[in-house]
Amino acid sequence: MGKPTGFKEFPRELAPDRPVAERVRDWKEIHLELPEENLRRQGARCMDCGIPFCHSACPVGNLIPHWNDLVYRGRWREALARLLATNNFPEFTGRVCPAPCEEACVLNLEGVPVTIKQIEHAIIERGFAEGWVVPQPPASRTGKKVAVVGSGPAGLAAAAQLNKAGHRVTVFERADRVGGLLTYGIPSFKLEKSVVERRVKLMEQEGIAFRLNAHVGRNVPVADLRSAFDAICLAGGATLPRDLPIPGRDLRGVHFAMEFLPMPTRVTLGDPKPKNFLSAEGKHVVVIGGGDTGADCVGASHRQGAKSVTQLELLPRPPERRTAEMPWPRWPMILRASSSHEEGGARDWSVSTQAFLGDGGAVKTLRAVRLEWAKDADGRQKPREISGSAFEIPCDLCLLAMGFLGPEKGGMLDQLGVTLDARGNVAADASFATNVPGVFAAGDMRRGQSLVVWAIQEGRQAARGVDAYLMGRSDL
Repeated sequence: MGKPTGFKEFPRELAPDRPVAERVRDWKEIHLELPEENLRRQGARCMDCGIPFCHSACPVGNLIPHWNDLVYRGRWREALARLLATNNFPEFTGRVCPAPCEEACVLNLEGVPVTIKQIEHAIIERGFAEGWVVPQPPASRTGKKVAVVGSGPAGLAAAAQLNKAGHRVTVFERADRVGGLLTYGIPSFKLEKSVVERRVKLMEQEGIAFRLNAHVGRNVPVADLRSAFDAICLAGGATLPRDLPIPGRDLRGVHFAMEFLPMPTRVTLGDPKPKNFLSAEGKHVVVIGGGDTGADCVGASHRQGAKSVTQLELLPRPPERRTAEMPWPRWPMILRASSSHEEGGARDWSVSTQAFLGDGGAVKTLRAVRLEWAKDADGRQKPREISGSAFEIPCDLCLLAMGFLGPEKGGMLDQLGVTLDARGNVAADASFATNVPGVFAAGDMRRGQSLVVWAIQEGRQAARGVDAYLMGRSDL
């Protein structure tokens, strides 16, 4: 390493965020940037640890110590080349990845890991600013055609890799814009949509075709794909939400998170506000589910002017630090606060929602009970309702963000005849091939709800499987 003592000389430093009072008035990204000198010092903190555990923790296998050192030395273009060697879209992961690499950093034994995610973001944005990121169409074409169904991170990664191999790639997206959850799932204050559009434009210039409003299995017959393409890669995501079938579920004002989150994004992109627009303005908002999607609902509600925001979680409150059951370098299930939580609202754990109470057909109150968690004879945590702990809170808008149960069934999957696994996801082998010859699966559709960085890795690996199927071997 260029600065062996850097981790001792320089403290961990993150770029500041925009002030809360300012950022909740718009939908722009909240993070500011560090000056180059500061970023280079952060790169210098990457120690000569011998075994870079950050590698094993990163789903795409980023060469993290390599580009950290190159940033320290000011060799940004070389750092960009190392970064793009393993990650097609660092501008996405540099914004929305939870950074498992940092949890596995050796310096995290002291709670001060290298700012890997921040450096990754700086490298790719420097690349775009300097004009180093340019279209790179393949030198030749194979004559093979591949259909990719779904334009989320898995589909985009698969498309990018297959195009690089020389195949003609067409991406089918059922929505009216490219990006999947990158566009309509993740709010703009975490990922501005111009970032997605910038990458899509680049991919189009490299020869990838995108067909929008193309719902395979509905307005695009599966038979057409089977006859027109040599292979198909399914990357439609895990979009079937987990419901909460309790009394009052049918009241107005109780919605899935993904009914709510896309609407402000559409409006900020210039679409007219629909008649059924869901707004948190002036309302008591309750978000059920303590994960990232729930936090996104919290941040969106703040920006819409909610009267109050409460996030409820069924599971117990996580510990603030690692325990013996979650040793380094494993990903720890500890208490985390997102930027949305920093903006206000309340969080509560070990809460089971029992019913929604309404007035005039609209939800007005949420009734819940507190839980006590204890291990059963098999060592598994089991909940028990605490007697006399029932309570009610005002609720004009309830957003269900309790995760997803896999891909939507019927339609395309039934028409193709692909096999599902025990969890309801599309079953695929080590080459990401399904039981149907020439049909592959990747991303959340195959592995279930997961991270953007895992989706990118899935898309890359599925592309290798498709390439080997078409050509007999693959250099991807």
